[in-house]
Amino acid sequence: MLVPSWMTGMKIVLSLPAFKLKMWCLDDFQIGRPLGKGRFGAVYLAREQKSHFILALKVLFKSALEKAQLEHQLRREIEILSHLRHPNILRFYNYFHDRTRVFLMLEYAPRGELYKELQRCKCFDETRTATYMEEISDALIYCHAQRVIHRDIKPENLLLGLRGELKLADFGWSVHAPSLRRTTLCGTTDYLAPEMIDGRPHDENVDVWCVGVLCYECLVGSAPFDAPTRLETFRRIKEVRLVFPVWVPDGAKDLISKILNHTPSLRLPLKEIMEHPWVKCKSRRILPPVHKDVNACGVHNAADSAAM
Repeated sequence: MLVPSWMTGMKIVLSLPAFKLKMWCLDDFQIGRPLGKGRFGAVYLAREQKSHFILALKVLFKSALEKAQLEHQLRREIEILSHLRHPNILRFYNYFHDRTRVFLMLEYAPRGELYKELQRCKCFDETRTATYMEEISDALIYCHAQRVIHRDIKPENLLLGLRGELKLADFGWSVHAPSLRRTTLCGTTDYLAPEMIDGRPHDENVDVWCVGVLCYECLVGSAPFDAPTRLETFRRIKEVRLVFPVWVPDGAKDLISKILNHTPSLRLPLKEIMEHPWVKCKSRRILPPVHKDVNACGVHNAADSAAM
């Protein structure tokens, strides 16, 4: 007997952990403007009808996920996100589904993608970059303590919250690995660590490598190993061919050079990135207030007044 594709997708969703407090459906939300579109669906600004809670609703089509054989990736992302609580990690609230779609209820990041902000500004100053380095390092320290490796850190997967704080998002390539060692090639070309390109086992230090690449791109406006072809990019990464423009400050050069080490175990640890003199001097990180009150979605909403 043939099983329809939408039923296959349904099985996928129903096999996820039953951590939800309420059975949600699309009628529970007022759908607003689109926030972004992708290969498998789109993200919309949404308001929960009863509480007026503002959130981002990520809509994914089951047929597209099934065709690309990415059902397991969605399952993994939900399983991982449901257990993460950190001010610099995009909050996952819940999920629901219908015959053809899966809906992820996510924290709304009012200032959008870091990628678009970087395109607009061309590059960032020392203060802004150092602040981002402290925030992303703290988020990754938390992830790694939970045995989670992100594996796809890049400006497109970093969002900006209400106060401009960094929010790590898109855990589709992440993995919860008890041993913290993997061999799968994943992530974005410019941000791949040498050991991933070589197909060697890798651990949480691939995320540390990405922090160094991100720091360089924030300051310079382009990735450090960018090249006309994928093959040349890989070659530059494996050789760690690092060249700094003259305007990059010495403190930042020192930090990036210590992070982008070919040997994973010799990369500057995340805690030491946060404590690096350049980061300590330039960062203006402001921790968000802790809210005890909750609403119908189970969390405090910092963006209740966001425009729909």
